[in-house]
Amino acid sequence: MSNPPRPTGTPPLLTARDLVKAHGRTEALRGASVDLAPGEILAVTGSSGSGKSTLLHCLAGIVRPDAGEVTYAGERLAGLPERRLSALRRTEFGVVFQFGQLIPELTAVDNVALPLLLGGIARPEARERAGEWLERFGAAGQAELRPGELSGGQAQRVALARALVTGPKVVFADEPTGALDSLATEQVMTALVRTARSRGVAVLLITHDARVAAYADREVRLADGAVAPLGVSA
Repeated sequence: MSNPPRPTGTPPLLTARDLVKAHGRTEALRGASVDLAPGEILAVTGSSGSGKSTLLHCLAGIVRPDAGEVTYAGERLAGLPERRLSALRRTEFGVVFQFGQLIPELTAVDNVALPLLLGGIARPEARERAGEWLERFGAAGQAELRPGELSGGQAQRVALARALVTGPKVVFADEPTGALDSLATEQVMTALVRTARSRGVAVLLITHDARVAAYADREVRLADGAVAPLGVSA
C-alpha cells in the first residue's frame, strides 16, 4: 500500500520503506512504509497485533528489520554501528513507553536526569535541567517521589520529560496514554503536543485511541503489518 502524503514541500526526516519483521513464525511487519517530516505529529493506528509497536521499534533503531530500510536524516540505520545507534537513541531520539518504564529505585528527577548523566553531563547540571523539564510538564511537585508513589498520569509526565530532556529531534510515543483515564489522557497529550510544537520536535504516536490520534497532523493505519487506507480494519 502507498504511504499517505507528508506535508507538501517538506522533505522527510525519518523514512521507512518496505519493512518486514518477524517474531519467530509471526510476521509483525509485511512491507510497511511510512514517512515522518520534521516537526510533524504522525499517529500510527491499528488494532492490537497489527504491528504498530514493532514499526516504532524499527524506526527508533531498537530492533533491526528483517528486510526493508529505515533512513534518518539521510543515514541508513542498518549501516550504522551500534555505538552510533546508541548515541542517536540517547540524544536525537526520545522514547515514551505505554507504562513509562521508569526505573523504580530512582526518584522522578533522577529518572529524567539519567539520559543526561549517560551523555556525560555532571550530576548537578543534569538534575537542574531535569527539574526544569518536570516543571514544564507540571510534575515539579513529584520530583523527589519514586515511580511507585506516582499516579499513572504523573508517571507519564515524568516519562515525557525524560524523553525530551536531551532535546531530541524525534519522540517515539508508544501508547503513551493506554493506562490513563480520560482526564489524564487529555493532560498528557496536551503537554506533549504543546512541547513538540514549541520546539519543532517530530512525534511518532502509536495509539489505538481515535481521541489520541486526533491530536496528530496526520494518521496512517496498520493492518496485518502494512499501511492500509484509513477505514480498513486490521
